[in-house]
Amino acid sequence: MSELLAAVDCGTNSVRLLICRVVSDGTVVEVDRRLHLTRLGQGVDATGAFHPDALARTLAAMGDFGDQLDALGVVRRRVIATSAARDAANSAEFFAGVRTRLGVEAEIISGAEEARLSYGGAVQALPALEQPVLVMDIGGGSTELVLGLDGVPQHSISLDVGSVRVRERFLHSDPPTDTEVAAASAHINQLLDDSGIDFAAVASWVGVGGTATSLSALVQGMSHYDRDAVHGSRLARDELFAFTAELLAIPVEQVAAYPTMMPQRADVICAGGLVCELVGKRFELPLIVSEADILDGLIAGLARPVSQL
Repeated sequence: MSELLAAVDCGTNSVRLLICRVVSDGTVVEVDRRLHLTRLGQGVDATGAFHPDALARTLAAMGDFGDQLDALGVVRRRVIATSAARDAANSAEFFAGVRTRLGVEAEIISGAEEARLSYGGAVQALPALEQPVLVMDIGGGSTELVLGLDGVPQHSISLDVGSVRVRERFLHSDPPTDTEVAAASAHINQLLDDSGIDFAAVASWVGVGGTATSLSALVQGMSHYDRDAVHGSRLARDELFAFTAELLAIPVEQVAAYPTMMPQRADVICAGGLVCELVGKRFELPLIVSEADILDGLIAGLARPVSQL
């Protein structure tokens, strides 16, 4: 006997679905994984509200997810919403739309909970990490940092810097000017200085989410996206920093021409790369990229009661 579980993560730039099957011995097997880049957080930093077009794109994606879950007969579902939904004043329409399309309430989780779930999803999928481990999730609206030891989070924080937020607030030109990059860097560095994370203690640096996985594919020069090659990849600091400098120096049209670059991410990957670089400059470590992230953490939570029967 087995049960299907589904987790949906609605972020500032993307909405993602993971469906897994839990078999009788408690083993979790992936059934389907889907992604839509809908830019729900479009303009939220400036206006404090969802743009109608962004909301329409996001709810259309939720409709696609709902159709798939209904077709498979998935009963146990959890939907979380993160940075953009925390910030938007007109979130009632979003919640009503999710309820209609997925049949469950979307939960706005705290930044601390988001960090905990990302950490749990990442570290369980990467063997033999040197301790302590810093897990970094650069989203569209926020960046989650969690420092943990032997699988247990010790300190976490959600910073209001993400690829969409940094691009919209600071990097107005195409490509960004040196002055814009300097202003963005100063802002990000101040938040990192005040984060309370003991960067000197970090022994392993793990990146999850779309920014980290996209950077891995780009740095590796992939002709097509290979999830297996991305997961567990180690990006040397110098190589990562050099590629970030390139992304900041070329127009979006050229960024979009990379074979693995999704068009909807092309304009913000340079901002995400900048956040990644400024975190990485705080220690002498490669970036280890994990394909397992907050969705895997959500599924683990849903599966736990089943596995303990």
